[in-house]
Amino acid sequence: MAGPDKELLKRYQDEQAKRTFVFLPTLDLYVLREFLIPFSVLIFAFLLLFLIGDIFNDLSDFLESKHATVGMAVKFFLLKMPQNIRFVLPISILLACMYTFANFGRNNEIAAMRSSGMSLLRCGLSMYIVGFLVMLVTFWFNEQVIPYTTLEAVYLKKKAEDPNYDARQYTMLQYRSADKMRDWLFQNFTSDGEHQDVILKRYIFSRDGSKLLDWDIRAKSARFENGKGWLFTNAVLTPYNHKLRLAGTPERHEKILIPQKEVPEQPEDIANAVKPPEELPAKVLIHMLGDNQTMVPTLRAMYLTYLYYRLAFPTVCFLCVFLALPLAAKNERSGVFLSIAFAVGIVVAYQVLTEIFMILGKSGIVPPIVGGLGPTVGFLIYSWFGIIRKAG
Repeated sequence: MAGPDKELLKRYQDEQAKRTFVFLPTLDLYVLREFLIPFSVLIFAFLLLFLIGDIFNDLSDFLESKHATVGMAVKFFLLKMPQNIRFVLPISILLACMYTFANFGRNNEIAAMRSSGMSLLRCGLSMYIVGFLVMLVTFWFNEQVIPYTTLEAVYLKKKAEDPNYDARQYTMLQYRSADKMRDWLFQNFTSDGEHQDVILKRYIFSRDGSKLLDWDIRAKSARFENGKGWLFTNAVLTPYNHKLRLAGTPERHEKILIPQKEVPEQPEDIANAVKPPEELPAKVLIHMLGDNQTMVPTLRAMYLTYLYYRLAFPTVCFLCVFLALPLAAKNERSGVFLSIAFAVGIVVAYQVLTEIFMILGKSGIVPPIVGGLGPTVGFLIYSWFGIIRKAG
């Protein structure tokens, strides 16, 4: 080939490469339309299946209750929907991507796109944008909606079973501080305000490392005053002899203030500590971990594992697009059903690995960051290298 011809060919190839990521509205809108149709259908279908499952599991509790109403049942199932949406979005976006690109492959549309100089990564640009937006929505659902709707759904179900649940939900609440140095017992606990019939026991460590009871307080009421500490009213303070390990002379106080430095937990901390970690937003978990530096390692590992998982889970929606494209391209000649089978297998494997790593992280067998992020990072590596291999 002559010199000018080589230069002309090189210039043509450079121009094609530069056009790889330019905005192509006709193509992008076509891909987006073909993707959104199965995506919408899948979301509706999965949500309907989840709703049917919830009705089979929980409707009998409302039907058997004398205090439940139709409005309470409807509200309960509506409150369950955000939690279902969180699990529906990743599988829906993955299957929709697989189905769309499998159809493109069956009609030789992928070959046409790539023969025009476009990479596989560029072919699915509109899907990546949707995946990114869905990731943001999932993160918002996890932090701002799901923890509160889940608690409200549990409360509503308990309320249907017991009309007096409001008055009893915090009766006889027990709480142990994160460092295991203080034990609380509340006859009647409120998230803020006055707490009735309170017992507080404070411990210390002796020189030989054994745990000793330092003192206890039994009060008619207790209130937390921000910046000051806990104010106990009509209280009896009983000190303990550390050598004999016997109770000393009780001291009666009309009011006694225990400084916040000595008893740092607040009512909000106590209320959050009795909730399962999966029902707490990430910001609450971060607050609890930051404010309790003396938290025992096992408890810290559990909270950290859940925190990493909560932060990593929304990214799966975005990663599903990266995974779907190489799988669909790999199986474009094998048909839609084989592509979907691959996708379902990957999702099932991811969910199983997530549960295993969560257990390992909470139990301290692996570091919390590995327990919470391990499967997601593996998912990312597999998807990324699949894209690099197919987009070249």
